[in-house]
Amino acid sequence: MSDLVCVGMIAGAYGVRGELRLKSFCANPEDIETYSPLTTEAGNQAFHMAILRPIKNGFAARSPEITSKEEADALRGTRLFARRDQLPALPDDEFYHADLIGLEVFDTGGTPLGRVKTVQNHGADDLLELQLKGQSATVLLPFTQAAVPTVDLAAGRIIADPPLGILPETDGD
Repeated sequence: MSDLVCVGMIAGAYGVRGELRLKSFCANPEDIETYSPLTTEAGNQAFHMAILRPIKNGFAARSPEITSKEEADALRGTRLFARRDQLPALPDDEFYHADLIGLEVFDTGGTPLGRVKTVQNHGADDLLELQLKGQSATVLLPFTQAAVPTVDLAAGRIIADPPLGILPETDGD
């Protein structure tokens, strides 16, 4: 597990005075402000964020490190990270997306299925994008208790019971 967790992203300038469009990836979106200062993944830049107001798809925010529209636009797409020790402890059945990426996935019989490539959320439940073992193909697995009964971060693995039709057909089916 990394010491940094991605909590948001700079989506560009908002206005002409160096304000930012800020996207939050936090469960409570406004919590992103409490993890300030946020850094880039490499840690070479830090941003003290102050939310000004909610806007469509995020917040208008100000950071004293950014003073012009051009600086804000140049940072578009910059992912923002908080130190893990700044973040709240999670209940046993919740996980940071960063901790799931890269985990090996096995079916309930112990057969390796692949590895978690990304975690996606399109408005409903999270989806685990699995890079299938020995294939270039990926599949989306619902990240629900029924489809993913066990996540063992210490062992670096997930036990999955994929719904019928999620995985490509094999000779054994």
